Parts: sequence; structure tokens; C-alpha cells
Amino acid sequence: MELSNKDKIILLVEDNPDDEMLTLRALKQNYIRNEVVVAHDGVEALDFLFGTGKFKDRDLTILPQVILLDLKLPRMDGLEVLKQIRADLRTKLLPVVILTSSNEERDRVTGYGLGANSYVRKPVDFNEFSEAVRQLGLYWLLLNEPVPAAARSIK
Repeated sequence: MELSNKDKIILLVEDNPDDEMLTLRALKQNYIRNEVVVAHDGVEALDFLFGTGKFKDRDLTILPQVILLDLKLPRMDGLEVLKQIRADLRTKLLPVVILTSSNEERDRVTGYGLGANSYVRKPVDFNEFSEAVRQLGLYWLLLNEPVPAAARSIK
């Protein structure tokens, strides 16, 4: 079964090139063919979401179906990114999955407190990681019913 929809963008916020490659590979191996936009730090993620910086000309009516957000990021960490996503009417309802290697209880509590929809620890083993990505893709791109576009306040 191939999951594909042009309007179902995945925003992957990941600064580690190896983890980025593994995530993209796992998506491809699991037939998840959605467009993946990769932001390499928190500022770039917000630029994409709000149409600023190098993304100033992008169509803001197309928002990610899901955001896969690492916590340990340069320039702005993932928790601050999550806080800003939840503070804006245009993005506050977007599904955000924290996908991180951190197993710190403080990160989980803070992430959920800021409105993360899910917290997934990256497995070290590639097969386990691939299975986790497959399940995330199936759930967030196929099973989950997103908030209707008409319900979002896009300026």
C-alpha cells in the first residue's frame, strides 16, 4: 500500500544528517511517498511554516499533515519551536510528533505540556526505527482525520 498525497506534506525538523537520511529512507522503504520538507534547525522550521526567510514565496494554504520535530536543534530548540507553533492561530492545531533521542522525563513532560501530540524516542536499531516511522506514517497520514482547512485561521 503506497501512501501518497501532494497536499499531505511532512515537515521533518532534524539537524543530524544521519538521522535525516535514516528517516527519509524509512519513509521510502515503507512506501510513504508524501513530499517531505526538511528544516535543519528551529528557525528554518518556523520560516517554512510562516512563509518567511527562504520560504517567503511559498503557498501558506498548504500546511504539513504532520511535523516530526527533533528537540536538540541549533539556533532554536524544538521545545521553543513547539511553543511558537502552538501560539499562532494558523499552526496551533497542526499535529506535532516529537521524534527525538532524548529519554529525559523533563523533555517529555515539557513537550506534552506545550501541546505535542506524541513523543517518540528514536530507536537505535534501524529496523526498529523504520517500523516506528512506518507506524507514524500510517497513523498521521492515513488514519488520522486532520482539522479541516476551513477551521484554520490562515492570514
